[in-house]
Amino acid sequence: MTEPLIELRNITKSYGGENVLDDFSLSVEKNEFITLLGPSGCGKTTTLRLIGGFEKPDKGQVFFEGEDITDVPANKRRVNTVFQKYALFPNMNVRENIEFGLKIQKKSPEYIADKVKYALELVNLEGYEERNISQLSGGQQQRIAIARAIVNEPEVLLLDEPLGALDLKLRQNMQYELIRLKEELGITFIYVTHDQEEALTMSDKVIVMNGGKIQQMGTPEEIYNEPVNAFVADFIGDSNIIDSVMVRDELVRICGVEWPCVDKGFGEEKPVDVVIRPEDIIIGKPGEGRLDGKVISNIFIGIHYEMTILAGGFEWLVQNTVSHEVGEEVSIDVIPFNIQIMHKPIDKEEEAIDLDV
Repeated sequence: MTEPLIELRNITKSYGGENVLDDFSLSVEKNEFITLLGPSGCGKTTTLRLIGGFEKPDKGQVFFEGEDITDVPANKRRVNTVFQKYALFPNMNVRENIEFGLKIQKKSPEYIADKVKYALELVNLEGYEERNISQLSGGQQQRIAIARAIVNEPEVLLLDEPLGALDLKLRQNMQYELIRLKEELGITFIYVTHDQEEALTMSDKVIVMNGGKIQQMGTPEEIYNEPVNAFVADFIGDSNIIDSVMVRDELVRICGVEWPCVDKGFGEEKPVDVVIRPEDIIIGKPGEGRLDGKVISNIFIGIHYEMTILAGGFEWLVQNTVSHEVGEEVSIDVIPFNIQIMHKPIDKEEEAIDLDV
């Protein structure tokens, strides 16, 4: 088994006596695009700052290629960071911003010129060398911040919500640019965001965090299609999460009606949570599906209609390209593969599952 590029072992970090990370462990492999995803205060930015050397853990260790770097300062680590607010120098032009780190390292003028040219080509801003930072759009400033980071040839690029200040269309364009850069540079990206779309679009691996703990890690497909608990299911996209009972293997009782599913090993007559994505619900005529109901709301959101259907005493969120009028009688059904069964939390305070990370 190969040594992970970065490893955080049993990290505890607190501010003002409150733990932000609690016995937190994480491994990152070389050339991965990892996204730390979660709500504000979940510990994702603190994790990034610990890797970057901007914070030190209260307990635990940080390793880089097997070497303990817990006490190594930020400027001695083989990582660079791109912040949400870019942290560009307003009194310098584009070229001066990009070459700043190289001048600190006392690189030759020829080397610096070549590197600046290469970095600007990578971010598609050739010819912008003499522009003032104030003359650049938000998207261009973001590209310059990335160019300034990659010009130093880091092994790891840390990105702390770098697209947060951009409008929707530009943010989407930059997602694809970051994927391209990762492939061209062959370096490891560790990305922090609270935006689920960003995480699912760009990542090789998504790490969902809450309360200073890892809730789930996996590919975007695994995180979306197979959430391990209600928090992940609710945080990643829209979900119907329903109190149900596992009758036996491959059979679950939802809203008093038995539905075939594909899950096993939950026991018999055991309370469970069921997750059904809105786009997986099949709408039919009354009597065609497992539950009959009535459409109680319907809005058009551009690519589909988002409806609420009251059926079996539960308000089902349904997304469909075919509109059904408010008040219309319908039925709903779901194929067994699209019914996701989850263990119920032991209690309301349960924050996360145990993971070997």
